[in-house]
Amino acid sequence: MKNLTKLFIFAVATLVATSCTESKRSGNPIFEGWYADPEGVIFGDTYWVYPTWSKPFPEQLHFDAFSSKDLVTWTKHERIIDNTEIKWLNSALWAPSIIEKDGKYYLMFSCNNVKQGEEGGIGVAVADNPAGPFKDLLGKPLINDIINGAQPIDQFVFKDTDGTYYMYYGGWKHCNVCKLNDDFTGFVPFEDGELFKEITPGEYVEGPFMFIRDGKYYFMWSEGKWRQANYRVAYAIADNPLGPFESRGVILQTDEAIGTGAGHHSVMHNPRSGKYYIVYHRHPIGSTDGDDRRTCIDELRFDNEGNILPVKMTFEGVEADPLQ
Repeated sequence: MKNLTKLFIFAVATLVATSCTESKRSGNPIFEGWYADPEGVIFGDTYWVYPTWSKPFPEQLHFDAFSSKDLVTWTKHERIIDNTEIKWLNSALWAPSIIEKDGKYYLMFSCNNVKQGEEGGIGVAVADNPAGPFKDLLGKPLINDIINGAQPIDQFVFKDTDGTYYMYYGGWKHCNVCKLNDDFTGFVPFEDGELFKEITPGEYVEGPFMFIRDGKYYFMWSEGKWRQANYRVAYAIADNPLGPFESRGVILQTDEAIGTGAGHHSVMHNPRSGKYYIVYHRHPIGSTDGDDRRTCIDELRFDNEGNILPVKMTFEGVEADPLQ
């Protein structure tokens, strides 16, 4: 009888432990606060998310970052850079994008909601570790001008398989691509001598993102208006980083039961588990404040032909998925 009791206790304990393990999920949003435009990236054995602090433009003067070992428990790293370091910043610091090169971490940012003739646009900062503190590399914008109709915002830096660093950027329904030089202080001309090429696809508005899967280039972007329910994410697939890119449709959009205006995303891939994740922001159901945006994560899946399947937004988020 004692042995049966012990077996019963062991079985219950095992069931409870298994249940607790299975219940470890990120939840959505993945951390507290109004945060948008999240750049999700992996450095070593750690996931990082760099979002916009979603407030009225005059208040939007710093970045926080968040790190996690498993996508479930997140650590906040406050004020990794702000207007005391970026002297030419006066409002609307947004859309961070980060990449590691030669042991340094380069943080690209947009600020000042610049119009032609004004100071602002895309800048670059650098730090020795992903939590900062970051220092303004140039003390001025990397791109200040309106080129090919593209407002200089929403930059994303992409390293190709040949070691070339491309930067995709642009608002106002225009997207440019350029090649960064070795120290990210300027640009390398394309073979035809041009520095900036327009590659605007479909109903593109802003928020470009690129990743490679099975030798194919997946180019993604946001459509619609960022304060409204029609904000959404679409994508294209090409054989090279310059396209042409023809839209294959929308894969993330409003779900009236979950959230509205889902967009301005990024993608992370865990090579250990093979899973892909889409990190994005959305407005909570019932919210009427356009700045009320929350950072969320859900799994990104593909069909047998490599097409991205429509993303099902959730409140539960994703299961714990350590990188090691």
